[in-house]
Amino acid sequence: MKPILQLALDFVNLSQAMRVAEEAVRGGADWLEAGTPLIKSEGLNAVRALRQAFPKHTIVADMKVMDAGRVEVEAAAKAGADVVHVLAVASDATIAECIEAGRRYDAKMTVDLLEVANLAQRARQAQDLGASHLGVHTPIDMQMRGELPLDDLRAVAGAVDIPIAVAGGINSETAPDALKAGASIVIVGGAITKSADAEGATRTIKRAMETGQPIASEFFKRAGEAEVAEILKKASAADITEALHNTGELEGIHAVVPGARMAGQALTVWTYPGDWAKPVEAIDQAEEGAVLVIDAGGVGPAVWGEKATLSCLSRKLAGVVIHGAIRDTATIRELGFPAFAKLVTPAAGEPKGIGMIRVPLHFGGQDIRTGDWIVGDDDGVVVIPRHRAVEVANRAVAVVERESREMGEIQQGMTLGEVSELMRWEQQRGEK
Repeated sequence: MKPILQLALDFVNLSQAMRVAEEAVRGGADWLEAGTPLIKSEGLNAVRALRQAFPKHTIVADMKVMDAGRVEVEAAAKAGADVVHVLAVASDATIAECIEAGRRYDAKMTVDLLEVANLAQRARQAQDLGASHLGVHTPIDMQMRGELPLDDLRAVAGAVDIPIAVAGGINSETAPDALKAGASIVIVGGAITKSADAEGATRTIKRAMETGQPIASEFFKRAGEAEVAEILKKASAADITEALHNTGELEGIHAVVPGARMAGQALTVWTYPGDWAKPVEAIDQAEEGAVLVIDAGGVGPAVWGEKATLSCLSRKLAGVVIHGAIRDTATIRELGFPAFAKLVTPAAGEPKGIGMIRVPLHFGGQDIRTGDWIVGDDDGVVVIPRHRAVEVANRAVAVVERESREMGEIQQGMTLGEVSELMRWEQQRGEK
């Protein structure tokens, strides 16, 4: 079959979904999917709206059916769905009921292999049960950990004869690889739905699919451990706190140099208040790109100044965070070195040598260890635990991507309340 571009509309607001769908259709999207979040939020009215607005397009309902297959497929088909998704982890009985209901109501069934242990075996079973398509799907929470579906796709493609849909972080760079790996249906979500220009993004992905040549994408791709530093440069401290469920900030730590940004792994230093010996020793021990994180008790006198800053520049360090005092701030601003501190004072301490390097710290409401990632800008400083760096970096960039789309709509004349349908999402509480 001719390769198909399926747009996954994973919104919670139908109005947002419809705006993106209109743009994507102009860009050449073939199938339109009412994603699971959209169906859970808006019900099958989302499918009805898509069917009414796009009568010539194939409409997909990602129901993720697990039980009551006949009822759910019938409801989706009557609402206008041409294709309905059922999970492969459902029982054979449920999948069989879905397929029978699909035949009765002229809807094709995609069996989604999400979270299946033996992909090839379950794919063959689904094919034998009568599935129209199979879905190879890396869920978004696994994408954030740097996983992609192409290896799974190859395993399934070698086991079955029916068309395969692939989903999970696909963009203009990876869509051609997905086709080469055996996909017939390429499902794209964020690379289109989070783009400020959904029409242009769709055209780019279609061109990549048609030519078989990857087209570079700045966003809408997920990093592995080797790319964490690069990807964190695209995200702000605010984006990262959102990725951390609005946690992670170092309370009471402020930017000394306006406009300076830093991202790097921590080298921790504990020192006695006012004792600048260990912080200076740490400069010589730090690797290029590191951020010195110094706990000086949150009080003065200063453990940092212009000479320490110049030393950091020569060693190519990324920045310094001080739970204590800093001085020579005018010179540090002229140098443009990312420095963050709790206090500013003219008084300098003494090098007594009381302290330790590479020890766990706790201040500003956070635990900090050597190797944790530190990001700072005008809004403050955020700590990312080392073991979560890949996930949080990817989630932070996903925030950047989403806000790019929302900012584009606001710049076109909408308000934030209109874009997000704010009033509709106020929490409803029953009477007690």
